[in-house]
Amino acid sequence: MADKREYRMEELARLAGITVRTLRFYRERKLIPPPRREGRIAWYDDHHLARLRTISAMLERGHTLNGIAELAEALDQGRDVADLLGVDDPTEEEPVRLTPEELAARFEGHVTPENLAAAMELGYLGTDGDEIVHISRRLLDVSSALAREGIPLAEVLAVAGRVREHADALAALFTDLVLRHGPEEDLQRLRPLARSVVEAELSLALDRRQRKQGQDLS
Repeated sequence: MADKREYRMEELARLAGITVRTLRFYRERKLIPPPRREGRIAWYDDHHLARLRTISAMLERGHTLNGIAELAEALDQGRDVADLLGVDDPTEEEPVRLTPEELAARFEGHVTPENLAAAMELGYLGTDGDEIVHISRRLLDVSSALAREGIPLAEVLAVAGRVREHADALAALFTDLVLRHGPEEDLQRLRPLARSVVEAELSLALDRRQRKQGQDLS
């Protein structure tokens, strides 16, 4: 394993493309974590460099320093990725790793401390060093697509919480049904059948809702 690289303040500032004065300012504003001290010498590492590059990228996208500080605080207080994904829990979902600026680019204008906190509370987001991990590529793609359509991300996340409640209830129905008639091993083998039922019923429900909307407008 490669040794962890560390930098003096001047080298870190040069690599990040900022001045030493700006670096000191960011440190005073607590936009970056404190360095490791060795006597009077401050040592920074690749986590500090990644955070500085993230700050620069987000400033270029129009975020203010106050907003970046609030986002950094929300991320620093976020759930660890190990808690988010579990260790041996099986899943069909593909986690996605993102830098903070990549997340900001996907949800242009929607990345706020409140939305981050809501996504973390739902268990959608976790942190791994300077990276953000989304628990499901499918959910990430859908939520970002809805945000691009002009639907506020806060409302998308609120609806997601309600969908979670219904999904938990459906999962409980399917689990109880299978376990009444077979061993626990059948749950994994038969879960594609449960998914097909839910997808078909949702499709039919959307058909009914669209017909009702059309009748109400006519």
